[in-house]
Amino acid sequence: MNREKLAWLTSVVLVAILAFQIPGTLAHRDDDYNFIRTLLDIHRQVSVNYVEPVDEQKLQQAAIEGMLGQLDPYTVYIPPANQEQFENMLEGNFKGVGIQLEQNAKGEAEVITPIEDSPAFRAGIQAGDIIVKVDGDDITNIRLPEVMKKIKGPINSSVKLTVRHLDGQVVELTMTRQEIVMPSVKGYRRGTDNAWSYWVTENPKIAYVRIIQFTGDTFDKLNGITDVLLKQGMQGLILDLRFDPGGRLDQAEKVVDLFVREGVIVKVKGRNRPESVKMATAEGTLPEFPMVVLVNEHSASASEIVAGSLKDNHRAVVVGERTFGKGSVQEVVGLGEGEGELKITVAYYYLPSGRLVHRKKDSKDWGVDPQIAVAMDNNAEERLLKSEDEQDVLHGPDARVSTKPSSAPTVVPATQPIDPQLDAATNAVQEMLRNGGKITLPTTMPATQPATQGGQ
Repeated sequence: MNREKLAWLTSVVLVAILAFQIPGTLAHRDDDYNFIRTLLDIHRQVSVNYVEPVDEQKLQQAAIEGMLGQLDPYTVYIPPANQEQFENMLEGNFKGVGIQLEQNAKGEAEVITPIEDSPAFRAGIQAGDIIVKVDGDDITNIRLPEVMKKIKGPINSSVKLTVRHLDGQVVELTMTRQEIVMPSVKGYRRGTDNAWSYWVTENPKIAYVRIIQFTGDTFDKLNGITDVLLKQGMQGLILDLRFDPGGRLDQAEKVVDLFVREGVIVKVKGRNRPESVKMATAEGTLPEFPMVVLVNEHSASASEIVAGSLKDNHRAVVVGERTFGKGSVQEVVGLGEGEGELKITVAYYYLPSGRLVHRKKDSKDWGVDPQIAVAMDNNAEERLLKSEDEQDVLHGPDARVSTKPSSAPTVVPATQPIDPQLDAATNAVQEMLRNGGKITLPTTMPATQPATQGGQ
């Protein structure tokens, strides 16, 4: 078979496969036949006549990306090689022993922090540890990606890490690899025992809870925490959704339902999807107490649903900056065994007020506007993120001997609060407690800065 015939046959097979994978009546419409014939001709000409040899997989990938490039940035093709990574990102989990690593200035594999309740944490891995051996093999001068490959392995298999603690002691620790779930719900600050404290003020008892992403266990974690806080006398709550890129819609709906007794939580509408309305239910709803939700321009998707729905249902006051405006619904469609997946936008979110969350090209209103606007510049946000990162670190008992500059506390001038948005939220809850749940809101809203790119 000559090269031109082979190229033609390859094109026919490729397009036939694509035609069978597309739902509906694509192969029965004249316009679609014309498109297929054009694609066949172009593919055949490129395969036979292009000046350089071509990579068929790259051509196929480019054809897919060219088509999807005309749509929104959230509609993407996930090739088979990236499916596991994509699914782990959605669920907030991965397989391993549960440590975050970096390569320090000496080229050593240094532990940033073990992850809460992970095999590494239970085995005794500490922040600042240096990994010197993996299963007895010296890893000195080995690059971090190779070190991580050595540590990874099948679930339920064991690995031995030889580590040097901050006090110089070298120990060998054995741990079993498991599925690691990244914690999505966190508190205000850690105590000396690494446990979260949730109290911003003790008198009155105002609690603070931060959701970093809506994963499969977010509702259960939040429900358990609020149950304990209520038993401890919680009078008000600050729910921090800043920098939260979103995640699972079902978890966002459950979180709203936890605080709202009745009414609309969210509406979902699409061109080829019937309107879906999620309603709140009285069962399991927490008692009324003053509540503030913190948001910023990096709060997106599911976090916008929670903030906007609590605002529209008059259950919470929103403080901070206008949210990102990512209010579209994606479905993941399997394309057949070994063919990857398509994440495609199929609908938009609408708040109970009817407001479209999503920011389109010509949008003037999008996302969730705060009722109390408090701006933070990039430097202030960077300081806040650094402070949150430091709170996430689980320190071992010998962390006190560390002489590393990074372990020194960040000093912030008394005249420059590290978190003016949290200060405003705390003041708002205190005012509501003084006034029987009522608060005086600004009569005119200060302009909030446009959303910047980010979030997913």
